[in-house]
Amino acid sequence: RPDAIYIATEGPLGHSALTASRKLGVPACTGFHTRFDDFVAHYGFAWLTPLVFAGMRRFHNRADATLVPTAELADFLRERGFRDVRLLRRAVDTSLFHPSRRDDALRREWGLDPDALTVIHVGRLAAEKNLDLAVRAFRAIQQDTPNARFVIVGDGPERARLESANPDIVFTGIRRGDDLARHYASADLFVFPSTSETFGNVTLEAMASGLAVVAFDYGAAHEHIVSGECGRCVPVAEETEFIRATTDLANQEARRTDMRIAARDAVVNLNPDAVSASFSDVLDSLRMERAA
Repeated sequence: RPDAIYIATEGPLGHSALTASRKLGVPACTGFHTRFDDFVAHYGFAWLTPLVFAGMRRFHNRADATLVPTAELADFLRERGFRDVRLLRRAVDTSLFHPSRRDDALRREWGLDPDALTVIHVGRLAAEKNLDLAVRAFRAIQQDTPNARFVIVGDGPERARLESANPDIVFTGIRRGDDLARHYASADLFVFPSTSETFGNVTLEAMASGLAVVAFDYGAAHEHIVSGECGRCVPVAEETEFIRATTDLANQEARRTDMRIAARDAVVNLNPDAVSASFSDVLDSLRMERAA
């Protein structure tokens, strides 16, 4: 018999697990990972957004606690009726994601000159990721730096459209482990235009790899980037400012070099072991609260 369970999805399996845990009297916590209420708007069903959000709140409030990765998101959910929201910070494997994994041979595969600027994006290629903005930012870079290249790592429903419209962009497909770490470290600037994340783990991976990051000011970027020191945080939905921030960093090699060091330093202490211990503590506290 489990002491406590963790439920990572709001879908049918999550509902089934939560119902079973309540019937058995086993404490359960849920993870708030995905803003499904935002997603439906990107697929033409914006009118469903409040209904989806209400459904998510109903689901999570049936659990003993809801775990979130940032203080910002915790406050947002509490203000909107979510009960017992608890912070469980994310970590990054800083031994895997490391600047030393930079690979000149990989850069040559991308068709780069030795010192050419490389912009990279990593993630699922889907409508809610706002990838057209990343492409527009790269095209703005090309006006001053024609030999720059854009590398997009990942796959998804938008890949075919993006690849067809942008034959000069390098699409690598999904990469994992050491290969993914090599891709991060072999680039010079990471752009993350999404506005629909609950966190954005790729931001931490890029920073650990020694990359300056341009992202909107929420989630992982809001928690870990000091704007101007290890990247640029742009007000959410300010697309013109996002493009300006990207081109500014693209044109300032010395500043990017300083940011590479600062980005790595900002996440080097995000120890996965400490996060695992905190997770264990949360589950144990639920067990003791239920017993009491």
